[in-house]
Order: sequence, then C-alpha cells, then structure tokens
Amino acid sequence: MSEIDPLTGRRIGVPESRQLDLFADMLARRGARVTRCPLVDIRDAPDPTPIRAWVDDVLAHGLDDMIWLTGEGVRRLGDFVARIDPATQDAFWQRQRAARTITRGPKPVRELRPRGIGSDLPATEPTTAGVIAALAGQDLSGRRVGIQRYGTEPNTPLMDAVAEAGGQALPVAPYVYADEAEDDDVAGFIDAIVGDRLDAVAFTSSPQVKRLFKVARQRDCAPALTDGLKRLCVAAVGPLIVDTLASYGIEADLVPETNFFMKPLVRALSAHFADQPAA
Repeated sequence: MSEIDPLTGRRIGVPESRQLDLFADMLARRGARVTRCPLVDIRDAPDPTPIRAWVDDVLAHGLDDMIWLTGEGVRRLGDFVARIDPATQDAFWQRQRAARTITRGPKPVRELRPRGIGSDLPATEPTTAGVIAALAGQDLSGRRVGIQRYGTEPNTPLMDAVAEAGGQALPVAPYVYADEAEDDDVAGFIDAIVGDRLDAVAFTSSPQVKRLFKVARQRDCAPALTDGLKRLCVAAVGPLIVDTLASYGIEADLVPETNFFMKPLVRALSAHFADQPAA
C-alpha cells in the first residue's frame, strides 16, 4: 500500500491569480482540497505612452545599470517591446545585455536567463532594502540607472538611494495591480478563514496580504480575519511576505529556507502537516 501524502484532505487556501493553476495543481496532486481566491489581478499599465517613452530613451541612450525588481516586470516589458516590432525587441534586449544587471530576487533572474542576461549584482535579500544594501558603496556618479517598478509603487527609498549615490534614476512601471476586482470572492475567502474552513493559507506575494486586509477593513472584519489566520497554518513563499504579514500582526508558520519558489513551499507545507494527525 502506498503511503498517504500528508497533504491529503488538507484544506489549503491559495490566494493567487498569476500562476494560480500551477500552484493549485501541485497541491491538488498531493491530495489537498484547494480553495482558490484571485487576490491580485495584474494587468498591463493602462497608459502605454510613458512606457514607450522609456523604451525609446533606453534605445537612444542606453543604460549603465538596470534594476529588475520582479519577474512580472521582465515579462511585461518583454511583451511590450515584442508588440512594437522585432527590430525594437532585439535592440532593447541588446541594450539590456550591455547594462549591469541588478536583481531583487530569484524571479527576475529566472525570467532574464533565457534572454542571455545574468545577475551582475544580486540583492543581499529579495527586498528593496536588499537592493539598497547591494548598492551601498557603489559610485553611480553620472550613471543612467533603469528601475523597473512593481505596480504603481513609487519606491521612494530606492529612488533616493540611487540619487544619493550620484545616479540618474529612470523608472518604468509596466504593470498595475487591479485590486478592486472580485471583492465578493475575497469576502468569501475571508469567511472561510474566519469560519475555520481552511487548514492553511499559502501566500506567494505581499500584495495578496495587503488586499486581503484591505477588503477585511472595508467590511469591518479585520480583527476577525487576524484571529482566524492565527488559528491556521500561514505559509509564505519568501521573507518579504513574512515581513508584510508581521506588519498586520500575523506570524508566518513556515517559509522555505533558501529557495523561494512554489515547489519548496509545497514541500514545506507537506512537512508541516506530516507532524500532525491525518485529515
């Protein structure tokens, strides 16, 4: 008789939109009962004009450094230049390969690798603070520094750090978080947490946490959500999400030790429930 997977019968909430199917399927194949909630809807920036102006500036003048904060940003900018024409696409990535590449975490590195770009200066940890720490002591005087923003977050600390080091910060925001979508689904997800109908919730991005509590505050149930999360297993794919959860008074019960990806998160969940009675 084959051994039963520890996730069999476990009720796991997956607050994800991008890559939801991939993550949910990994859990379901191990027997988990998955409750899905698209907490983050990522879309192309509604106005392409500033993005095109940024791309044209990069093509005309190049970059000395390029800071990539998210894998989503690599994909969105790649799709944007591909829609212009093949010549623009080729020229854009040539400019990127000529620049020093600075990355916040493993996701942009993974997306850049197929384009022939490695990370010349990785963040000391996968956070904005980690990028700033990696830049400490770097002389950016007179250097053109591209900064890929996540969502519409202005990221003032990073912009200030580049300016203080003498660099010219050139930000671009290729996508937005459409966080007003599907509020009723989010409310239902909150009800499942508050009503103890889940054994675990696995967070894979900080905007998910923020959106969850934003809707909870709008519906006057933030304290109940906090209490509900404290009664179940809260999993986080990386340290940035751990910090975000802590800012809401929630302690993450588990996080992969080194590889901040979905497969290690699934393994961590399985190890957690292996020490508990079967569902």
